[in-house]
Amino acid sequence: MNHAESYTRLYSDLDNDDVPEVGGKNASLGEMTQRLAGAGIHVPEGFATTARAYRDFLAHNQLSNDIESLLADYHEQGKSLEATGAAIRTRLIQSEWPEAMAGAIREAYRTLARQIGTESPAVAVRSSATAEDLPDASFAGQHETYLNIRGESDLLDACRRCLASLFTDRAIAYRDNHGFDHLRVALSVGVQRMVRADIGGAGVMFSLDTETGFPDVVLIDAVWGLGETVVQGSVDPDEYRVFKPLLERDGCRPLIQRRIGGKARKLVYAKKKGDAPTQLVDTDEADRIRPVLSDEQILQLARWAVKIEAHYGRPMDMEWALDGDSGELFIVQARPETVQSRKKIGALKSYRLMQDGEPLVSGDAIGDAIAAGKVCRLDKPGQAAEFPEGGILVTAMTDPDWVPIMKRAGAIVTDHGGRTSHAAIVSREIGLPAVVGTGDATAQLNDGQAVTVSCAEGGTGTVYAGILEFESQDINLDDIPGTRTQVMLILADPAAALRWWRLPVDGIGLARMEFIINNHIKIHPMALANWDTLKDGEAKTRIDALTQGWPDKQAFFVDTLARGIGSIAASCYPRPVILRMSDFKSNEYARLIGGAAFEPEEENPMLGWRGASRYYSPDYQAGFAMECRAVKRLREEMGFDNVIVMIPFCRTPAEADRVLAVMAENGLTRGVRGLQVYVMCEIPANVILAAAFADRFDGFSIGSNDLTQLTLGVDRDSDRLAKLFDERDEAVKTLIGQVIETAHSKGRKVGLCGQAPSDHPEFAAFLVEAGIDSISVNPDSFVAVKQAVARAEHAAGRG
Repeated sequence: MNHAESYTRLYSDLDNDDVPEVGGKNASLGEMTQRLAGAGIHVPEGFATTARAYRDFLAHNQLSNDIESLLADYHEQGKSLEATGAAIRTRLIQSEWPEAMAGAIREAYRTLARQIGTESPAVAVRSSATAEDLPDASFAGQHETYLNIRGESDLLDACRRCLASLFTDRAIAYRDNHGFDHLRVALSVGVQRMVRADIGGAGVMFSLDTETGFPDVVLIDAVWGLGETVVQGSVDPDEYRVFKPLLERDGCRPLIQRRIGGKARKLVYAKKKGDAPTQLVDTDEADRIRPVLSDEQILQLARWAVKIEAHYGRPMDMEWALDGDSGELFIVQARPETVQSRKKIGALKSYRLMQDGEPLVSGDAIGDAIAAGKVCRLDKPGQAAEFPEGGILVTAMTDPDWVPIMKRAGAIVTDHGGRTSHAAIVSREIGLPAVVGTGDATAQLNDGQAVTVSCAEGGTGTVYAGILEFESQDINLDDIPGTRTQVMLILADPAAALRWWRLPVDGIGLARMEFIINNHIKIHPMALANWDTLKDGEAKTRIDALTQGWPDKQAFFVDTLARGIGSIAASCYPRPVILRMSDFKSNEYARLIGGAAFEPEEENPMLGWRGASRYYSPDYQAGFAMECRAVKRLREEMGFDNVIVMIPFCRTPAEADRVLAVMAENGLTRGVRGLQVYVMCEIPANVILAAAFADRFDGFSIGSNDLTQLTLGVDRDSDRLAKLFDERDEAVKTLIGQVIETAHSKGRKVGLCGQAPSDHPEFAAFLVEAGIDSISVNPDSFVAVKQAVARAEHAAGRG
């Protein structure tokens, strides 16, 4: 092979063994081209310049000594990083191509043109360092990319600028910090057919959850136009999540999240020749509320992510593009994920706010920590001297030039960006809490203002006024004992569910759908069911805004509820998830948008029109039908057959019969397709007539709060009677023991949901002695209750 032949390599000739020659990025593209095309994964054609080309370029222009001297001045003589980087880059950009090298690049470009069947095709020109994208190093964002490059002259210029980007300020600092010898690292340039994402879409995809490390989801971010805006964080993207284990099951569509981002701007090809090759333009109003990808395209990308992860044997970080001309999807980059995949599996740290505060702004939570400090609002990274150690960095968005400041911050808050933006990626790498995509943090937060940044409350991060008290807890998962009695979780927030996947739980004993209805749907179900006749003009305006992009108002309710529950069910699949159907009281329902017109004013809503009595009532039956449709979609279309339905506040066996009949009318028949239906045991009648209820339901879940309230005749919300409210009262314990005995005699399981086992270890011991099948607690109490149960079982000789 002569020198010219050694300067370029087609992707079709490359694989992972070629990292020393073409860097991790280009080797990976070659690997996928060769090994994964047969699996249906599309990778655009391309070629790479080699490490030898880079070194011969330096030798031809006699640059090595100059670079070494300039770096020595920086390290030893105190010359600034900015001046050093600029001087090196200028020398590289002003240097000439050796003729053989330029000829090799031209010929490779012509070969690419023949492969594509287009003269002077538009290409993407990307940098790939020889140490780049290895599991122990993440060079993402360190070097330059140039899009929509067309013609041999412009290509050679873009390639030269990529070589120069090996010495950006951030790249120099990164290599210094990680011990890379500057002159032993080479740079390969990847030249790849440009996918027409400018008239389509693009984005980033991870084969795990970036915030929690949960390995069973694919996370996809999507924008209109070219994908650089996603990584830059300059646009708020769509966000989709897919549950991997159910992807290949026939007929399953396990899309558990589809959040539509603002997508206010998009990066497209420049219209005028001679301008920069790309330009940022406003997105049409219709496209802002429209998802970039169809459900089928989301699932296709997720299947590709699973295949790529399996091929490489590790979690992966990928970039994809949608061609607006052909409608084809492509993978344009794939590299190892380097943050969550390296975390210790046996340890978990949880944070909890100890007091309430005034929320100022909110956005996507990055990480799960809490930090407090004073706001330092900056417009550009050149203001580093103004930034105090441990300050709360507030800015519109970040890029790699912000990293030195970010490393000194206590937390980061941005106006723009999503979970795959630069601010999010770097915050994860350095272990900082961040709230990204707030929309208006720079306008709402003032310099020097004391704030608390909390990412410990689920998927939404919040900045609160003042310095709030919080605590952290280190959990060693290896110290959690096994128990015969199942210990399960109580969960309500879909975004928080994945945070607890590492806990050795036996399932979810109570999944509350009210949180999803209240916080994500926000609309009274009957206002959607009666949309055409709804008279409340203000409510209709608010509903229209929430349901933009949904031609069917009821479909908004069904899809949002199904996907929210799906996120909870995914967190412990295939272990059981007991889903309680809606149990708002009438005054709580009335507070939903449009709800006042459909709810009575009751003197005592706690004992009023709630739970089972609503489901067969003509005044709510259409709302319950939507709940049933969501559960049917969740189990049968999405595939979450681990979900058990539970009916709350069911007063009589006759009422149970009516509810089960209404469920069957809506496609949920007990026993069909494995559907189990439980009943809440929270009324003394449920205990007295336990045998009759056991004939109608598959299990019982004791709601200790309501059972205590109704047994003792004590309003649980009354301050005056607080001392009388006690689940450990002998009357309450007698009822609990009685229902367990009756249920077991009928072959039915019994669990308990409530705070008492967390607050009182002796109550947990009583439950174990009584033979309870499961105890469900809040996640922050799980370890203590698990240990209390283990001690009780050991004392009873059952451990």
